[in-house]
Amino acid sequence: MFIRHSRTVIAVALSIVFQPVFATTAAVDEAAVVVTATRIPTRSDKLLSDVSVLYREEIELAGQSTLEQLLARQPGVEYAANGSAGASSSLYIRGTESGHALVLIDGQRVGSATLGALSWSRIPLSQIERIEILRGPASALYGSDAIGGVVQIFTRRGEDGMRFHAEAGVGSDDMYSANAGLTGGKDGWRVSLSGGSIRTAGFSNIRNPANKGFNPDRDGFHQESATANVAYAPTKGHEIGITLFHSDGTNKYDSGTTVAAGAKDYENALIVQSYAGYLKNAITDRWSSTLRYGLTTDDSTNYTNGAVSSSTRTEQNQTSWMNDVRLPVGTLLLGWEDLQQTISGTAAYTLKGRTIRSWLAGWTTEHDAHRFQANLRRDDNSQFGGRNTGSLAYGYQFTPAWRASMNFGTAFRAPTFNDLYYPLNFGYVGNPNLQPESARNREFALHHKSAIGQVSATWYRNDVKNLISWSGLTSPVNVGRARIEGLTLAYAGYLGGYDVGGNLDLLDAKDASTGKRLARRANERLNLSLGKSVGAWEWRGEWQVVGARYDDNGNTVRLGGYTLTNFHGSYAIAKDWSLFGRINNLFNKRYELAADFGTPGANLFLGLRYQPK
Repeated sequence: MFIRHSRTVIAVALSIVFQPVFATTAAVDEAAVVVTATRIPTRSDKLLSDVSVLYREEIELAGQSTLEQLLARQPGVEYAANGSAGASSSLYIRGTESGHALVLIDGQRVGSATLGALSWSRIPLSQIERIEILRGPASALYGSDAIGGVVQIFTRRGEDGMRFHAEAGVGSDDMYSANAGLTGGKDGWRVSLSGGSIRTAGFSNIRNPANKGFNPDRDGFHQESATANVAYAPTKGHEIGITLFHSDGTNKYDSGTTVAAGAKDYENALIVQSYAGYLKNAITDRWSSTLRYGLTTDDSTNYTNGAVSSSTRTEQNQTSWMNDVRLPVGTLLLGWEDLQQTISGTAAYTLKGRTIRSWLAGWTTEHDAHRFQANLRRDDNSQFGGRNTGSLAYGYQFTPAWRASMNFGTAFRAPTFNDLYYPLNFGYVGNPNLQPESARNREFALHHKSAIGQVSATWYRNDVKNLISWSGLTSPVNVGRARIEGLTLAYAGYLGGYDVGGNLDLLDAKDASTGKRLARRANERLNLSLGKSVGAWEWRGEWQVVGARYDDNGNTVRLGGYTLTNFHGSYAIAKDWSLFGRINNLFNKRYELAADFGTPGANLFLGLRYQPK
């Protein structure tokens, strides 16, 4: 059904994307080094997984955009948001649920154990050095939640020399932001310290006056954040360090099922923190060890008319010991992890803690034109017992320019504390007998790299069962099954002196029991970008086209498709100094990401940046 429905679109896209590369001689550039896809530093052109890497330069083009908006311009990623800045949002990787994306900050699992997801708005772009996006199931490497993929965020790191960086800007909706930091390194030491602040008056979360929660006030957002990274390498192959991340944000929102309730003022204050220490040692010339301990917290408090209405805090104590061993054939990964999750707050959960202990092994190798990767993992959960997952991948390098790969893997997601132990409230209660959601995925990919860029085509099929559903029920049950099939085409490179990028996603994400489309997933998504640098000037245009979606799994509330046009420009006014600006939604398109909720109109952000080269 999926291939038949999309045959014409696929043919046109393939002809556009692949035509220029057939006539080009291959020239392979130095590839990025990625750690998320294998948990071993690996060149991206050696990987058998579907991965994207965003560096600081790309992040700086985002302007007033949020992290989830930036990620939604990447292949295979879509998002939805419930209104103004700081509001709750969902990220869908390859059409899976929002809770099917595992998020790591500097190797540490973050998010709420009650909701089962991260509040994306609480991760400011100003604190990020690099983002790695792994698409496809990764439970064999990371355990629960990684059914759709993994997003790993790396905060700013120190480097040789001493450098100060700063940036300040103002924008639409009375927005202003400022951030500054210091990085340096000498005699084995690397240090990075940075902090930032964001303020905006926002707009009304709910736009539809017929909605009982409608309140025509402005729902603002403010946030302060800071990161610190300190590392010391006494000799080659040995390093000890700490990483710190702190974000404290408060947003207003609209709510209520009656007109009187909708007129009240609602706020959510959320603090997200991650602290970790690590020790890396080259025990022998063939054996490298990394020991890490960290604590992450997700501390949420809701206010109604200035009074506390509820609070929930998640703490995750995480210990891991990873070992890379170079064998006569390939590299062996052996690891052990211990995760302690506890919750507290105003709700009376019957159980407030659980322990997950995990063992994992992996093997990667290459011989001539052949590449292999295999991973196995065992997770023992104190709530429901054990779960085994695995993955197997093979790749072949046809020529220096052409390579192909296939990947098979299983994944799972443990029920959240809300799913299991939600206290009886307004008639709703958790179900302690729930089983984990599970998935089986297969995918095939073709890559080409040449003097004018990189192009890829990836087909995947993910079957998810035991989906946990609250729909129309007072207690959740394992009833759902989803069949998700998709094709992603992507290109990035240089044509005629221009920096060109684009990705096309064709998706068929359905409830396998009813045949209905999964909520808020579009069948077609297209992202294009075109940029150029001329002297002191740099500019880039972006176009995002998203097809129609449904707001509910019953497919009764339709959300129309939309096209957004964004533009970024910068001018180097002096050495290390630049003026920059960004216009999002240039043509003031009116659209919805969630039914009744508002979205930004045309908005402008202007700033001044000091960044030593």
